[in-house]
Amino acid sequence: MIAVLQRVSRASVSVDGRQVAAIGRGLLALAGIGSGDGRPDIDWMARKVPELRLFEDEAGKMNLSLRELGGELLLVSQFTLLADCRRGRRPSFSDAAAPEAAAPLFEELASAFRGAGVAVRTGVFRATMQVELVNDGPVTILLDSRVEEKVSRRGNPKLPDR
Repeated sequence: MIAVLQRVSRASVSVDGRQVAAIGRGLLALAGIGSGDGRPDIDWMARKVPELRLFEDEAGKMNLSLRELGGELLLVSQFTLLADCRRGRRPSFSDAAAPEAAAPLFEELASAFRGAGVAVRTGVFRATMQVELVNDGPVTILLDSRVEEKVSRRGNPKLPDR
């Protein structure tokens, strides 16, 4: 599972010209669900995202997490994060989970964030969405729940546990 997190002062999602979700200060999370993703990936994201220290404290240091800030999370499904552009000019999406498999995992991810005490709003799965945001910083972070597996598959040494 891949997520692009953007620290925002506000963000919203509209479908067919109608706003379906909006948040104030917090994180916009664009989530790509890959084939083979499952509960371990959801659990990893639900533990990691609320605790990442991406917000400034009184001293101006990125020292506060979404949970500590009391910020909101706007979760938007984006299968294009799984695009493989290594060959040709047309991206391949063969690593993305089929919509029938991804939809329930997306809902489970939203529920897991709520279970972790995060205020969550979501886009509409499989809809053409217009996402508006004010990126604060800018701060943009890429997370991959299977990074160790991918690194070791390339023959590189496995990353140490943290």
